Amino acid sequence: MFRDIHDVGMCSTISPFSPYKINTAETIPLNCTKIRSQMFNRRKFLGSSVLASAGLVLRTPAMAIPSSVGNPIVISTWDFGKAANEAAWKILSSNGKALDAVEAGVMVPEADPDNHSVGYGGLPDRDGHVTLDACIMDENSNCGSVMCLEFIIHPISVARLVMEKTPHVVLSGEGALQFALANGFKKENLLTPESEKIWKEWLQNSKYEPVINIENKKYSFNDQKLAPGSASNHDTIGMLALDSRGDLCGACTTSGMAFKMRGRVGDSPIIGAGLFVDNEIGSATSTGVGEEVIRIVGSHLVVEYMRQGLSPREACRKAVERIVKRNPAKAKDLQVGFLALKKDGSFGAFCIQKGFTYAVRTRSEEKIYESESWFS
Repeated sequence: MFRDIHDVGMCSTISPFSPYKINTAETIPLNCTKIRSQMFNRRKFLGSSVLASAGLVLRTPAMAIPSSVGNPIVISTWDFGKAANEAAWKILSSNGKALDAVEAGVMVPEADPDNHSVGYGGLPDRDGHVTLDACIMDENSNCGSVMCLEFIIHPISVARLVMEKTPHVVLSGEGALQFALANGFKKENLLTPESEKIWKEWLQNSKYEPVINIENKKYSFNDQKLAPGSASNHDTIGMLALDSRGDLCGACTTSGMAFKMRGRVGDSPIIGAGLFVDNEIGSATSTGVGEEVIRIVGSHLVVEYMRQGLSPREACRKAVERIVKRNPAKAKDLQVGFLALKKDGSFGAFCIQKGFTYAVRTRSEEKIYESESWFS
């Protein structure tokens, strides 16, 4: 056992648990510096052993990653991210802020009636209500979110106002709608004739199953692989941007799973799940079956993996691995994809099933990539 040290030059007290028999009335000269060193080393060894036995690893905190100043970039999920990137790039290429860019970018699919996974024209819940979710996060960790918002075409702009005008992070349902109307947003019917037709056809069978890579597919009731309610129904656009100042921001918006239960919310508007930004390290967003992303706080997890030194691609892969290993059998029938952008401008993605795509725009590149996947 250890002696208790109370003086640099002299040690006169022994721990009551010590096996040594020493007259505590005597003062015994000791090399206390040497003892201190031995005590520290042994305690350090014992502490490391305890952590190792618990399956924990201590890591030295990562240094902030050098930013890519003067080299803006925007990346977003799915094929329709290309048009969204174009709107964002107009701002970034003019030395605009990443926050303005991601808002303007995702507003494009929000307003597209032909996009049935985001905003206006989004497929409704099983009761016929189009409910929208969105969140936004800036370089200073300010964030805003709306959930189950009806009648407003641009939930991302409402989310930004929640961030900038209120002390809160999230507004939901009727309260979010009241806030939007009070701030000048127009109340509109979001259920387009085409989306209503698809919903009524779905009601004939009322079979709810998420459909893999639905964002890049057109609905067809003649092909059950493409039918809403068949095998993979999840919808989102997530966008990440790095501006010329070297600041990161992100946005995520969706109409959610088609024919979901009324009131259901997925990962998209949840900070840390559908979106996370750490301006010292990087940013991440997700798409797919939101419940699985929420269970691992996916986007935050990706950023933390990058903090430990992993590349964006490897960080996304590790998050996917967490989902797959938690329930391998279930993972075979669902899709989740992660997209990440690091502070230095590097980017990457990984998904469970083949078919997840993402769009990239820089000064020298405008391209759609297909992500690597866990299952081939």
